[in-house]
Amino acid sequence: MENETFFELLHTMDQVTNKLIIHWNKTFNENLGISHILVLSHLNDYGKSRPSDIAKALGLTPPSLTHLSEKLITKKLAVRLADENDRRILYLDITDPGREMLVKAQTEGQNLRKQLFEKLTAEERQQLLAIYEKLNS
Repeated sequence: MENETFFELLHTMDQVTNKLIIHWNKTFNENLGISHILVLSHLNDYGKSRPSDIAKALGLTPPSLTHLSEKLITKKLAVRLADENDRRILYLDITDPGREMLVKAQTEGQNLRKQLFEKLTAEERQQLLAIYEKLNS
């Protein structure tokens, strides 16, 4: 692949992703960013987790995760728990309101992606699906 075409492909993919995130941030009126939702999603999928493990899994710095966690705790979407055997070890866990917020955020994201993919014909959607499956394998 020519370097210019490769760069253009990467740049265009990034633009689509960035526009989706910006649009999601504008329409999701909960005073939370995509990073907050990613933390909630991690907690929902893996259960209570040490902040350092969440940061590593999501590619965030520990200070960034601390900042995100504080907002989630303040909004009662997550709680901080101490380890039963060693009180120095802290975990973060999702709450029921956090799960509800996650569903709301995911629904909004699905609606945005649906609007995006509706611009494509059925054949183009099949081609795109085949391309993504190939890239994922």
